Amino acid sequence: MNSQRQNCLELRKASKRLTCHKRYKIQKKIREHHRKVRKEAKKRGHRKPKKDPGVPSAAPFKEELLREAEQRKQRLEELKQKQKLNRQKEQEKRRKLEAKKKIKEKAEGKESSGKSKAKTKKPLDKNSKKSFCRELNKVIEASDVLLEVLDARDPMGCRCPQLEQAVTCSGGDKKLLLVLNKIDLVPKENLERWLNYLKKEFPTVAFKSATLMKDKIMQQQQQRFTKRRAHVDLAITTERFGSKCLLKLLQEYGKTQNKPIQVGVVGFPNVGKSSIINSLKGVRACNVGLARGVTKSMQIVHLDKQTKILDSPSIIAAPSNSALTLALRSIIDTEKSGSADVLEGVDAILNHCSKQQVMMHYSIPDFRNTEEFLSLLAQKRGMLKKGGVPDVENIAKLLLCDWTGAKVSYHSQPPGSQKLPPYLTEDKIAEMQECVNLKNIEEENKNTVQALKFPSPASSVIFQSAGMTNGIIDENKVIEDASEWDNMETSMEGEEDDEEDFTESDDEPDDMEEEKNIEEESKAQVTRKAKFGKRQTSSGNPEEQPAEGEHSNSLPPSLDKTADEDDAYDFNIDYV
Repeated sequence: MNSQRQNCLELRKASKRLTCHKRYKIQKKIREHHRKVRKEAKKRGHRKPKKDPGVPSAAPFKEELLREAEQRKQRLEELKQKQKLNRQKEQEKRRKLEAKKKIKEKAEGKESSGKSKAKTKKPLDKNSKKSFCRELNKVIEASDVLLEVLDARDPMGCRCPQLEQAVTCSGGDKKLLLVLNKIDLVPKENLERWLNYLKKEFPTVAFKSATLMKDKIMQQQQQRFTKRRAHVDLAITTERFGSKCLLKLLQEYGKTQNKPIQVGVVGFPNVGKSSIINSLKGVRACNVGLARGVTKSMQIVHLDKQTKILDSPSIIAAPSNSALTLALRSIIDTEKSGSADVLEGVDAILNHCSKQQVMMHYSIPDFRNTEEFLSLLAQKRGMLKKGGVPDVENIAKLLLCDWTGAKVSYHSQPPGSQKLPPYLTEDKIAEMQECVNLKNIEEENKNTVQALKFPSPASSVIFQSAGMTNGIIDENKVIEDASEWDNMETSMEGEEDDEEDFTESDDEPDDMEEEKNIEEESKAQVTRKAKFGKRQTSSGNPEEQPAEGEHSNSLPPSLDKTADEDDAYDFNIDYV
């Protein structure tokens, strides 16, 4: 028992209690130390800052004083913000200089080592726009035939004049064909009009690519194939139309050239480039997804011994395009992009459609603006936040994915008159139609139109196209969103020249002096007006407090006014 008690006592922690004598002694030492510190501070001249007594309630012009005090506070805050902006500008300049120095050092080191310029180039990120442009140029240079894929719902908006000009003016034997994809989403009459319009410029093939069915059995079969990392057989998918016509056309062109040909597939995001390749091959050779920019590099697919197909990344839409074009044709990630960009894109889409048809398509009552439309759609689909608040941001992203994907049926009308682009002449059109059997294409297109089921014009939303979409093909013209040091530098210099309100870092002492002057002025005015109620005259007699209409010379100039301006009364005369 004794041993157990000893063990328990050893396991217990030592008590932190002190005797009263020791505790009082410590407190005394602390007081002495504080007293000594105060004396030393007094000798040095440091005193506690006196508290601002404020404006007495009996002081006249109290409201004006408080108003002026608020104005002074605002001025002080503005000065602080200016100083903060100046400090941020200095930091950005230093970062730019450091980044430039590092780049120069690396370039000098690489030149001294004797490496070539091609090797000194930094490897680009696969997700960067420059990488997309570089891979697209590889496909254009390596291809004998280029297939520009267009969305049948808005064919004119999917055409890139820069790409067509680069192919037609290349000087070689390159051919450009138009593939009108997603023809099952537009009415039959609208499709026939577009085929008649486009065939006058380039040979056009109507196409409906194969898509995976949503049946559970099909999904299970697809999962089995994906686990083995094998190609998905498109026999378990929906039917494809136009593939025989396109294959026959490419084979005939290969025979006329007497050599193996390479076919490049190009176009804007979500027009179905990879789906067309999968439909031609008969297996899922390329990755397909609803997200934009799934294909990030050139992919080679062998159709047969004489034909290779090159899958390319999407064409980058120029930022100078309209909001509607950027919403439908630009490479953006809806999950990472800002809500303001997505809402602007949805607003542009709704403005280019018939309001009544949109209401009927989504079964939504009348709405005044885009936000109200999105809130009604979110309530209908059950996309709500805590407290039943509609999730407007997520429903906007979902709606944008539906319009860029293949869920919404809408159609645009071709232009009334045929106006050829400046880069396209009759000689160029004849060159593009050489070695191409146009009669067979027309017959195959008619067979495709007869065999396919089309939506009724009433169920398809009428859409106003924004015209051709300007694209960026040259890698040097691409501006990355992440790092724009040169553009930031020029813009900052322009802001410094234009804006006179913001001062440079060298002017910070002047800002500090101005801040001190404001504080001293505020203190002086408070003391003057607090003493204004009763003050001594030169004779020593107390002076009466002036009435509301009178003003004293001791007041600040902002409150002083002349008699003519203020129309002050002479109370000795008026109240006799």
